[in-house]
Amino acid sequence: MDPTLINIVSLALLFIGLLGTFLPVLPGLLLSLCGLLIFKFGTENEMPMIYVWIFVLLTIISTVLNYVIPAKTNKKYGGTRYGSIGSIVGTLLGLFFFPPFGFFFGMLIGVFVGELLHDFNDRKKAFNSMKGAFIGFIYGTGFNLMVGLAMFLVVGYYIFF
Repeated sequence: MDPTLINIVSLALLFIGLLGTFLPVLPGLLLSLCGLLIFKFGTENEMPMIYVWIFVLLTIISTVLNYVIPAKTNKKYGGTRYGSIGSIVGTLLGLFFFPPFGFFFGMLIGVFVGELLHDFNDRKKAFNSMKGAFIGFIYGTGFNLMVGLAMFLVVGYYIFF
């Protein structure tokens, strides 16, 4: 296959993956990783294999952190275990029942409901926990964006330099 076409497909996947790090309808880092793999194994290039392993590891870590960080920041903002469990349950339920934005709203609703199950009369605490989960989501999105941008820049470097 033509190396120029492979380079274009790789860069397109990396760019779409970069958009997907903050647009929940796209599987961001997975698309970026596909672009990286297509470039690495579809062309004759000098990119070391260590980059592939590092980005695979960072993608796995990011996937796990996207579920864990909101639950942890929920606790930092005064949330209880109920809110953390609600965050994870809400994320998973929202992901499956209300795509594409369900995971986000499910996470927030899950934290809120979990905190209300713990103490129905303390709505302020439930809102603060929800705020913590939202901040955790922002942290996770920022991490994804940095990893996606790093993949894009590495492949871009080996294509153009």
